[in-house]
Amino acid sequence: MVEYDPHRWWSYFHYLRGSMVREIVGRVLLCVVWAVAVVAFSQNVRNVGVAPTVHTLSGMALSLLLVFRTNASYDRFWEGRKLWGGIVNETRNLLRAAEVFLGPTPLFAPLVRWTATFPFATAAWLRGQQRHLGSQADLLPPSDVQQTLAGQHVPLAVARRMTAVLDEGRKQGLYPEYVQMQLDQNVQLLIDYLGGCERIHKTPMPFAYMVHLRRALILYCFTLPFALVDTFGWVTVLATFLVAYVFFGIEEIGVEIEDPFGVDDNDLPLDSICQGIQSTLLAFLPEPPLKAHDDSAT
Repeated sequence: MVEYDPHRWWSYFHYLRGSMVREIVGRVLLCVVWAVAVVAFSQNVRNVGVAPTVHTLSGMALSLLLVFRTNASYDRFWEGRKLWGGIVNETRNLLRAAEVFLGPTPLFAPLVRWTATFPFATAAWLRGQQRHLGSQADLLPPSDVQQTLAGQHVPLAVARRMTAVLDEGRKQGLYPEYVQMQLDQNVQLLIDYLGGCERIHKTPMPFAYMVHLRRALILYCFTLPFALVDTFGWVTVLATFLVAYVFFGIEEIGVEIEDPFGVDDNDLPLDSICQGIQSTLLAFLPEPPLKAHDDSAT
C-alpha cells in the first residue's frame, strides 16, 4: 500500500506509483491516436461528425456503471480490512485470556508462537505465495512446522496446532473444559475471518457486468471523436484524452482494489499488519532474565 499525506495535493501530482497510469496508458494512447486519425480524416477527406446526443445520454449511463463498479470494489476492500482487523483483535484476545491460565506454564510460549504464525500463513495463502509461517516458526518444533506446511490448508493447520495447545492445557488440569471452549472461541473466530477473506478472494465481480462495462467503455471512448470533431476540431484529441484517462482510470481502480489481499500498490499492507500482530503477541512472553555480571572478570 502507498502511504501518503491526504493534506498534500501538488506533491503527488507527478506520482506514477499507485496512480493506475501504467495500467491504462496503452488504452488511452490508442484512443488518442484514433482521435487524431478521425480528426484528420474529417478535415481533409470527408466530414464524419455525428450529433453528440447519443454520447451525452450514454455517457450518463456509463458514469453510473462506473460509480457502481468502484463502490462495489471499495466495499470489498473495506470488508477485507475489517476482517484483518478482526484477526488483529482475536489474536490479542486469545493470548490475553490464555495468559491467566497458561502464562506460568511451558505451554504458553508455543501458543504465542503458533498464534503469531497464523496471520503470516493467512496472508501467504490468500496471495497464493509459497507457504510461509513467519520468523516464529524457527522457534517451534521442526517436525510440527513441517507437518503444518505440508497440510492441505496451512492456516487451518496452524489453527489446529493452537487448539491442540489449548487441549493440552485442559488435559494437564490447568482449566476445566468450559474454559477451553471459551478460549477456543477465539480460534474459531480467526477461522471465520479467514473464511471471509477467502470469500472475497475467490468471488470476483460477475463476468457479465465486467464484460458489458468494458465493451461500453471501448465503444464510448472510440466513438467519442465522431461526436466532438465538428464542434472542437483538433481540440477533440485533447478532449478524448481527458475522457479516456478518467473513464479507464476509474475502471482500473475498481479492478485493483476488488481483491485487496495481493501485492499491488493499492492493496492492503498485509506484511505490515502481520509484523504488527507478531510484535504485539511476542510482548506477552516474559523477558529472558539478564545474565549476572561477573565482577571478578572485570
